[in-house]
Amino acid sequence: MNKESNLYIIFYSTVVVVIAAVMLAYSSEVFNPLIAKNIATDKIRHMLTSVNIVTTNSNAETLFKKHIVDSYLVNSKGEKVAGDAFKTELAIELTKPESKRKYPVFEALIDGNKKYILSMRGAGLWGPMWGFISLNDDKNTVYGASFDHEAETPGLGAEIDKPQFGHEFIGKKFFNSEEKFVSIAVVKPGKHALGQDYVDGISGGTITSQAVNDMLKSSIGFYEPFLRK
Repeated sequence: MNKESNLYIIFYSTVVVVIAAVMLAYSSEVFNPLIAKNIATDKIRHMLTSVNIVTTNSNAETLFKKHIVDSYLVNSKGEKVAGDAFKTELAIELTKPESKRKYPVFEALIDGNKKYILSMRGAGLWGPMWGFISLNDDKNTVYGASFDHEAETPGLGAEIDKPQFGHEFIGKKFFNSEEKFVSIAVVKPGKHALGQDYVDGISGGTITSQAVNDMLKSSIGFYEPFLRK
C-alpha cells in the first residue's frame, strides 16, 4: 500500500484510534475498581479521624466495621428516610431542592458511648472542601472533627487538614445555652466570637478559615431538625 496515499493515512489513523480506545477501555476496567476502593478508604479514614481514631489504609475497613454501628439518611425535617448513607454524597445532595435532599448520618460506638458523625461540604478559596464532625450523645458537643480540601494554599489554608486544627473543635457546642443553633465560629487568632463557641482559624489563611466557618454553619445547619430530635 502506498504510504503517501489517502487510503493508507485513513487506515493508519483508524488502527491507532482503535488501539488507543482498547487500551483506555482496558485501563478503565482494571483501575476503576481500585480507584473506587481508594476513595472509599479515604472516606472511611476521615470518618474515623472525626471520632479520634487513627487509621492506616490497611486497618481502616476493620476499624470502621468495629466502631460504626449504624448509618442512615435523614431529610430536611430530621426524619429517617431510605437510602445508603455511605454512597450518598453531600455535594450531590446540595444540588437538589432542599425538600428532596438526604443527609448521611453515621453512629459510632466509642468506649461504649454513642457518637453521631455528620458530613460537611463547602467552597474553599481554590476549590471544594469537605469533612466530617462527630457529636456526643447530646447531639451538640463536638467529640472530634476532620477536614480536607482540593486545592487550598500549601502552608496556609491547606493546614485545615492537619489533626491539630480538627482537635480545636473538641468540646465546642453548636447550640447555645438557650438551645438556639448558633454554630461554631472560626475566627482570626486572638479574636473572639460573641454568643457562640469559637476556634482559632489558620494564620495567613483568612479566606479558607472563613470558608470553614461558613461550611460549619450551613452543613450542620442542614442537620438541625435531626439534632433537635
